[in-house]
Amino acid sequence: MFKVGSVFIPVTDLKKSKKWYEDLLGVKLIDEWEGGAGFYFPNCQTQLGLVEVEKPQPSEFTIKGNMKNSYFNFLVSDIDNAYSHFNRNGIKTSEIEEFGGMKFFDFFDPDGNPFSVVDEVEGSPFHRDEVKKLQEKY
Repeated sequence: MFKVGSVFIPVTDLKKSKKWYEDLLGVKLIDEWEGGAGFYFPNCQTQLGLVEVEKPQPSEFTIKGNMKNSYFNFLVSDIDNAYSHFNRNGIKTSEIEEFGGMKFFDFFDPDGNPFSVVDEVEGSPFHRDEVKKLQEKY
């Protein structure tokens, strides 16, 4: 019945951020409205919206102490290639880490919004093929 349609990101400079997201994430512009722009990913149904705000706003939440988590992540099939892509383009990233067979790293947009990039672990209950089996079952 429900599925994620769009994810919205607060940005302080819409023009600069539009170019950045198009160039680095490969999103394609759908349309613009006053103070915002909507994009699609060439290989995904979820849309991305950029909304211009007056000052930076958090795109992450605190788990415990200074440990934080972004609200969503980006899935890639080749994490080493994605990591190299960001580094070749001068984008600030964390180091690639591993947890339970999954590899991940964080990157930051022009407003300092942190996002995680993850690969999928085959056989994990969270892998898209395993989730698809659950979807088909119910």
